[in-house]
Amino acid sequence: MWKVVWAALLLLATVCVQRGYTKEAKGAQSLGHVSVVIVGGTGDLAKKYLWQGFFHLYANQVSSGYSFSFYGGGLSPNDKATPILFDVLKGVVCPRELSVERCALVKEQFLRLAEYRQLNTSEDYQALGTHLTEQLRQEGIVEAGRLFYLSVPAFAYADIAEKINNSCRPTDGAWLRVVLEKPFGHDFSSAQLLSTQLGASLKDNEMYRIDHYLGKQVVSKILPFRRENSKHLDLIWNKHHIERVEIVLKETLDAKGRISFYEQYGVIRDVIQNHLTEVMTLLTMELPSNLSNTNEVLKNKLKIFSALQRLDRNCAAIGQYQAYNAEVQEELSKTREHFSLTPTFAGIMVHIDLAQYEGMPVILTSGKMLDERVGYARILFKNDIFCIQSYSSVHCKPKQIVFYFGHGTLQYPAILVSKNLFKPDLMDTEWKEVTEHKDVSVLGLPISDYYVLTPTVEREAYAELILHIFQGRKDSFISAENLLASWSFWTPLLQSLADTFPRLYPGGADNGNMLDFKQLGRKVTFANEALVMVTQDHIGGSGRESFQVMQGKYRSADMVSAWSKELIVRLAADLQVAAENAVRECGRFHLALSGGSSPLALFQRLARHHYSFPWRDTHVWMVDERCVPLTELDSNFRTLHDHLLQHVKMSYFNIHPMPVQMNQRLCVEEDSGALLYESEITQLVNASSFHFVLLGVGYDGHTASLFPGSKLDASGNSLVAFTESPAKPHQRMSLTLKAINQAQKVGVLVMGKSKHELVTQLSRVKDNPKHWPITGIRPTSGRLVWYIDYDALLG
Repeated sequence: MWKVVWAALLLLATVCVQRGYTKEAKGAQSLGHVSVVIVGGTGDLAKKYLWQGFFHLYANQVSSGYSFSFYGGGLSPNDKATPILFDVLKGVVCPRELSVERCALVKEQFLRLAEYRQLNTSEDYQALGTHLTEQLRQEGIVEAGRLFYLSVPAFAYADIAEKINNSCRPTDGAWLRVVLEKPFGHDFSSAQLLSTQLGASLKDNEMYRIDHYLGKQVVSKILPFRRENSKHLDLIWNKHHIERVEIVLKETLDAKGRISFYEQYGVIRDVIQNHLTEVMTLLTMELPSNLSNTNEVLKNKLKIFSALQRLDRNCAAIGQYQAYNAEVQEELSKTREHFSLTPTFAGIMVHIDLAQYEGMPVILTSGKMLDERVGYARILFKNDIFCIQSYSSVHCKPKQIVFYFGHGTLQYPAILVSKNLFKPDLMDTEWKEVTEHKDVSVLGLPISDYYVLTPTVEREAYAELILHIFQGRKDSFISAENLLASWSFWTPLLQSLADTFPRLYPGGADNGNMLDFKQLGRKVTFANEALVMVTQDHIGGSGRESFQVMQGKYRSADMVSAWSKELIVRLAADLQVAAENAVRECGRFHLALSGGSSPLALFQRLARHHYSFPWRDTHVWMVDERCVPLTELDSNFRTLHDHLLQHVKMSYFNIHPMPVQMNQRLCVEEDSGALLYESEITQLVNASSFHFVLLGVGYDGHTASLFPGSKLDASGNSLVAFTESPAKPHQRMSLTLKAINQAQKVGVLVMGKSKHELVTQLSRVKDNPKHWPITGIRPTSGRLVWYIDYDALLG
């Protein structure tokens, strides 16, 4: 009986305090009523994090002198969505510091203060605005502010912001805060457009662009840790002592249920452009004199963005888990011929053009379907001690600082400093040192080899940021300048990767070392040569060894098939044999190579293993070329140069790029570039018959730059012609079918599981060069050989 009476009195006291002012709070700031509206209030994010975060805010502020009301908004009508909302609200959990009795009272009151409202039309927002104002008038309370959390797709932001501006602005003297969830755009131009659209309805100080990583306790501690330990770090936080910085976010989940979103964004836009980039700036920016000065922090972040070296496709290694394409086909109702190029894994190397960090790589890595769920940033220092005997000594082990975001083997957020560096200072009561450890390892070191700092009380990131929004703190949110600087940096890489095929990987522990990547100067490449994944389902035997190189027939021509690695080895060997025979017979070897991604592994194989290849007597020609300057990344010649020509000894006069740029113009008929290249072939190549022409084949059946629907007969007896591609850049220069079919040997290289449907289809169609240009490859007196790997052949 007394418990019931006491609970009722406590609840009454709570309500009374809400409607009044406390002495402590009155002096700090003007108090009043706060209306919270979650647009998308029954969505996945709201269910998982937002309502829990706002309940924690209410529980901590209920006695501060503020009063609250909470609204879940959505497109569904009230009768349908209200039960869903309250099922979510009943599941919120109280902060640990609340007693059981207090928890029950606060939770009951929270439920009383919440309601669902349909928010779809302008009239709905007008009705909400009228309701909020009328509530204040009826209860005779002062308004402190209105908080709108837009947990909806980004395309709806501008429209909702306009409705809020027109109908839901608070009374004079009260604040308006509108929270925006990522993604903030798709690239630089879309982010700029969105920023302009929002700026038409909202002031900059009213917008809170949320990146929940900035609410993680370890991430928010990076700058304070650097400041608190500056006496140790000032001397070693530079290129002379740091070997590299790694920022990693690994996930074990797939993209099921989010395919529509993921197809638009992929791993770089989803987590690297925002979460990991923000961590990078916190680790490398100059320490501001005042950590709480938002403008100074932003200024120092922007200095880092302005110093980042431009990224291109050579700075990234991308992958895609094997089942992703089937998930795309299922969820988006795509045909079996559809193949997605969206990366689900990326390893990217960034360099900062500042004297402090010159040459020091910053590696950003994230992926789905990996071996564990974990996030961390590691600063790996150079070790100047060389151990002769005591290899297990702490001095012989890696020197590193790890900002461990959570999960993984450790399971809790922490900052770890290896004991051969320094003992970190502990400057506040919110963090503690862990001295009793489980028997685990973190990034190669037993936990006992670290000094370990962890939060005294773990707090969820969204709850932290919601509190900051309520307090009007903007230091944990993304400014417009910061956002556009980030997109300006990442957009060129995203554009350069748009047509790049990701490496397929099986997922989980089966990935093995398939996704390991390495640094080659300023480039990133996968550490092993495997191009596609191998599964035993394909081979019907006990393992890879049971299915080696196989020869047969395909479309009435010779075929060589093997696993990708063995196939490249075989093709490289065949090329060398052809080269040696040609040099022996006529003193030179004429080789024509096409563009695309398929021959890259071949180029690398030739450069790294075939040291006896007769390069001095070899002439390299281009099968086709995009109409871009030869120095640009889209140029086929640039790709050939970067992956092969610069690594072998050849005479400059033996290299023959296509003249797509003449008279400071690209592919203009009047410049006669095609005729010039044809003349060069006629003069140097005996009977205009190349010794070896290597081709690929596109998903639409095109080869070289001869595309379906092209007037292949229009070039007549020409050896070189201008053509047009359906993809940018549209203008191309290409050898004609006549030039290719005069060759002594033509090889067609087809690799990857994504080409299986094409290989199957080509095996059934008749020769029809107009619709399938590859079927027009019929050497007049030479030999055609198809090089098809098992993934393309068997699927």
